[in-house]
Amino acid sequence: MNKRQVGAKYEAVAAEYLKGQGYLVVECNHRNPLGEVDLILEKDGVVIYAEVKYRGSSRYGDPLEAVDWKKQKRVSRAAAYHYNRYGAREGKPCRFDVIGIYGDGRIRHIADAFEFQG
Repeated sequence: MNKRQVGAKYEAVAAEYLKGQGYLVVECNHRNPLGEVDLILEKDGVVIYAEVKYRGSSRYGDPLEAVDWKKQKRVSRAAAYHYNRYGAREGKPCRFDVIGIYGDGRIRHIADAFEFQG
């Protein structure tokens, strides 16, 4: 599998996990002119933009550490584009989550992991 296929596989794993936690999956792998967001979710009236990271081993560090400020800025840009087109007119708040998936099958979900990076 190439990187895109691996990413899609673990985005689907994260989506199923979050459904089980009561989240509504609005969209997977959202792309727009400003970038992409792995998962767009909704729960309790909040729009959630989630970045999913997988690491098969700890060789390259914890998957959650991979969402550095550069990645946060890219996700924020793409999310702002989406939010301004859809979420803002409904007056819903939004947040940014990060989901780390580990080679041993563990999933770690950090809600409200970072602030908007404008």
